[in-house]
Amino acid sequence: MFTKRKPTFMTYFRNLAFMAMLLFAAACTTQQINQTLGGIGDVLGEGSKGGLSSQEVADGLKQALTQGISKGAASASQEDGYYKNPRLRIPFPEDARRVEEKLRQIGLGSEVDRFILTLNRGAEDAAKEAKPIFVNAIRSMTIQDAWNILKGDDNAATQYLRRTTGEQLRAKFKPVISQSLDKVQATKYYGDIVTTYNRLPGVQRVNPDLEDYATTMAIDGLFLLVADEEKNIRENPVARTTELLKRVFARQE
Repeated sequence: MFTKRKPTFMTYFRNLAFMAMLLFAAACTTQQINQTLGGIGDVLGEGSKGGLSSQEVADGLKQALTQGISKGAASASQEDGYYKNPRLRIPFPEDARRVEEKLRQIGLGSEVDRFILTLNRGAEDAAKEAKPIFVNAIRSMTIQDAWNILKGDDNAATQYLRRTTGEQLRAKFKPVISQSLDKVQATKYYGDIVTTYNRLPGVQRVNPDLEDYATTMAIDGLFLLVADEEKNIRENPVARTTELLKRVFARQE
């Protein structure tokens, strides 16, 4: 006959652990359990059916950025895209704000207003050329960059693009802005305004770089719109217009 063995400490421990797991499962929702199992599967390298490859994640992020840039550039390049958008409207250069104040005081406010309008028209015109510049920059994104962005903040992709392409984008975009400012005569109006101001007695002469200022403000406005669209894609399933986008961002929910 077999003698009944006394349970060991390890037996009690295993039974206790098993009961704890059952209680945990009973207290959790199906979704929570699936998320936990999914996380375990990721750790073990056991991708679930329909899982995404690293390349698909990178491609999905690039699609999201391209979509955001396309919408942002289209919105900004419309007439009044900058001028009547309080978040994007480019004001008189801060370094020359005293010029605006002085000219308004002596009755030349209409000249200042005309310059501000043409300054924003120049940015709107330049925004038409922004899309290919941004898209070319997106193509350099690595797979690791994509994973970091996917797990990052609502504007992680936008910040990545600004950080990695800022100087190059500025170098390419500034000539476009310059050409656009000349096209709408903003440069001429600004030159006339500054010349008029500098001729006034007792004022400190000014001549800030209009092209540099307009370039900075125009690019900041575009990034603002891209960030809005990125946040929308992350939070709003309806904004995900391709199957890959839906799959990539659904994994984060």
